[in-house]
Amino acid sequence: MPPPSRRTGWLSLPHLWGGSHRGPRTNAAAPVVGPCPAVALYAVAPLRGVEHLVLDDLSAYADDRGWVVPAGCTVADSGPLDQDPNVRAGWQRVRAAAVGRLVHGVVAPSFAHIAYRAADRDRERAWLLEQGLFAVATDPTELLLGPEPEEPRA
Repeated sequence: MPPPSRRTGWLSLPHLWGGSHRGPRTNAAAPVVGPCPAVALYAVAPLRGVEHLVLDDLSAYADDRGWVVPAGCTVADSGPLDQDPNVRAGWQRVRAAAVGRLVHGVVAPSFAHIAYRAADRDRERAWLLEQGLFAVATDPTELLLGPEPEEPRA
């Protein structure tokens, strides 16, 4: 288990170890990227040019936990949070990575970055769960999306 992080955050993973699978599709094997889960980093920045400020924190959060971020899976959109996720190019890239089974989960500052409106958030959460992915919000007040994790084996 990695040492405790000095960052404020909340951690949770699904059962990726010990013969678990990625959700309801029992014939689908979870992709393995090294000894640790692969995640996509996603955030919405209010202005263009400042996306790196949020993504740097998400990257450090993933690094603290030993997670891998595949090339092209550090994604940000700019604009208001209340924009429909279906029109966000960055979120569509994250969804493509999920469908392509490149990632096991998504790390965002809060679930509002994925979808701000309750109906959109429910739809996106359901879709992530159908794909067998977990989602982690680094905001410690957010709740887990997905099953509780087992500890990775060393």
